[in-house]
Amino acid sequence: MFNSGSMSRNKKMKDVASYIALSVLSFIWMIPIMWVVMTSFREESGSYTSYFFPKGYTIDNYVKLLTDNTQFHFTRWFTNTLFVAVCSCVISTFFVLAVSYVMSRMRFRMRKSLMNIAMILGMFPGFMSMIAIYYILKGIGITQSLAALIMVYSGGAGLGFFIAKGFFDTLPRALDEAAYLDGATRMQTFFKITVPLSKPIIVYTVLTSFLSPWMDFIFASVIMGDNYDNYTVALGLFKMLEREFINDYYTQFAAGCVLISIPIAALFISMQKYYVEGVSGGAVKG
Repeated sequence: MFNSGSMSRNKKMKDVASYIALSVLSFIWMIPIMWVVMTSFREESGSYTSYFFPKGYTIDNYVKLLTDNTQFHFTRWFTNTLFVAVCSCVISTFFVLAVSYVMSRMRFRMRKSLMNIAMILGMFPGFMSMIAIYYILKGIGITQSLAALIMVYSGGAGLGFFIAKGFFDTLPRALDEAAYLDGATRMQTFFKITVPLSKPIIVYTVLTSFLSPWMDFIFASVIMGDNYDNYTVALGLFKMLEREFINDYYTQFAAGCVLISIPIAALFISMQKYYVEGVSGGAVKG
């Protein structure tokens, strides 16, 4: 009886210590976010202040960012980024799900070899190929265009099929076989049987496919060059930090950071349940 009570107290103490540690870590993690939000409402201009909390607050930074297009076209950049992210997301999601389904359900020659090659290629960062990609796009004459960005972001999406394949492996093959017996084709089976049962992994794929073009800076900077009208948000906000602009536009830069984080935060909050299920259910199998 004594040992049981002692173990119970020890467990409670450990739980309390864990909650305290997590609370402290959460607060530390929130400090940069709080600072960016407060800076976006800061009334004083300039990129550096010796104090943490602003001396005055205003919404003019947001108003100027969205309405003043004399120097920076934030609304256009935001629209460009949203267009590229949505188009890339749709194409990439289809590629990933299609390749994952094929690798999970079909058995063909060189299947294992292709999976190994895809895994090896996935070990290398994408920006290693950016020079080659730039000259390929230049050769076909579509550099500095939004179409080029969409092609770059979605072209190699099929290589990231491992997590979705692992999820499809958990779905019973008997469902597919029953559909085939009823006369369904593979495509009908995929869209009418597999896709409705794969909501978690679809949500996971959509989120990851949307995030890459939304936050990317490297490929966008190489492909766009000096085409100011086709800049994405990442390029535009970075331009605000140049030496001749940073003192006057730093608070607007912070306001832009807050605005571009809202769609991502909303997506994750609304789809968090399915995102976690997609990650936990996507164990890679042979």
